Amino acid sequence: MKKKFDIFEHTADVGIIVYGAGRDELFSNAAYAMFSLITDLDDVTSSERIEIEVEADDLEILLVDWLSRLLFIYETEELIPKEFKVITGDKPSLKAEVYGEKLDLNKHKINLLIKGVTYHQLYIKQKDHRWEARVIFDI
Repeated sequence: MKKKFDIFEHTADVGIIVYGAGRDELFSNAAYAMFSLITDLDDVTSSERIEIEVEADDLEILLVDWLSRLLFIYETEELIPKEFKVITGDKPSLKAEVYGEKLDLNKHKINLLIKGVTYHQLYIKQKDHRWEARVIFDI
């Protein structure tokens, strides 16, 4: 299995470098990486399903909006996403099926509280037939 992401420390924040064979996989892996920072996803089942659609002016904004929407759902609906089936469109947009389960503090240990997704040092690029993105989270 190819590596999905790397984690790096950033002054009072934490960041990820995410990899994907295509944009769909890149956006899926970014979401997986963000929630793996929050809790151990091995403890999360895929018992609930939601659909999400996001549009933006460019891919970087789309990535921030996608992750921010997921973070909002986690905070307001207490749903911990684990699996992400993402389809990106030509116009910077995406449709996704997201699977996870409701937060249960008896079952899920919260490792990190993410306050938000930032634009600081954000990038998405294609590199050697692979996609790569960098995202920093405010913690």
